[in-house]
Amino acid sequence: MLLSRVAERVYWQARYLERVENTARLLNVFSTLLMDLPKGTKLGWHSLVEITGTDAAFASRYKQYSERNVFKFLLSERNGYSILDTLALARENARTTREIMPTEAFELINNLYYLGKDKAELAIARGPRHEFLEGLISDCQQITGLLSGTMSRDEAFSFVRLGRSLERADMTTRIVDVGGGNLLQPLQEAQSEKESHLPFENILWMNILRSLSAYQMYRQHVRERVKGEDVVRFLLQDEQFPRATAHNLTTLTKVLKKLPASSKVKWQVDRTRRLVNGGDIESLLEKGLLGYIDELQKSIAAIHFKIADTWFLH
Repeated sequence: MLLSRVAERVYWQARYLERVENTARLLNVFSTLLMDLPKGTKLGWHSLVEITGTDAAFASRYKQYSERNVFKFLLSERNGYSILDTLALARENARTTREIMPTEAFELINNLYYLGKDKAELAIARGPRHEFLEGLISDCQQITGLLSGTMSRDEAFSFVRLGRSLERADMTTRIVDVGGGNLLQPLQEAQSEKESHLPFENILWMNILRSLSAYQMYRQHVRERVKGEDVVRFLLQDEQFPRATAHNLTTLTKVLKKLPASSKVKWQVDRTRRLVNGGDIESLLEKGLLGYIDELQKSIAAIHFKIADTWFLH
């Protein structure tokens, strides 16, 4: 039987590692949009802070939501929320569970932390940013693949999967929120009343798909042109794509069958699955996704609290 404190650390190590990867993906979306959108188009940098749920902490440090301030806050600042601090947390949880994790995994996480420590500050500038973020994503995927390929399918691996799948489900909703939220408004305002903003919306949704390495899989399943309604439906409700919210909630259901006393967690997961699968995407996009995504994220957060109440020390 896995000790409660060990289960919690394994769970959080997986969550933090997934958070680093997905935050890097999110930052990459914005950086790529800067190059793809018309000159003079202003991006809502405040949206990036709000999506990561760190707006209160940001406001306590900065007065302006400028590109430099936002990237410094989310990349390298020692504030408890940045990629660098999240890497430190992943490293510490991996260090304290080395007896049940592959040695190579800790070494890779340790190396990744020092890479971030050396280069995160430099990546605030646009020049080296893309290479740094792509490197983070690639290294995180390598660690995830190593754990999947070398860990025994025991309780420790179940908590790795719980943490990874829950974080991935949550962060996918946040990345979808980039396209469905008020980020579209600057694109629309950049065009005159006579011009269509549709081409620029398509650029936005294509970048969101690419941020999740989802573009090719989307085109295999949806053979029409890229449009918001289909992208949102694919990323939230598709059961086959590994980064879709619905797929990760289904993964949670499968993992919970292997763990004791999981009924309360399973109830919350089932409730969240119904919320995801029952969403009328066309109608929600017309009204605005903000309320729906907010409700969905609260429901995903409730899964975590059920997990903590069931298996972790209070």
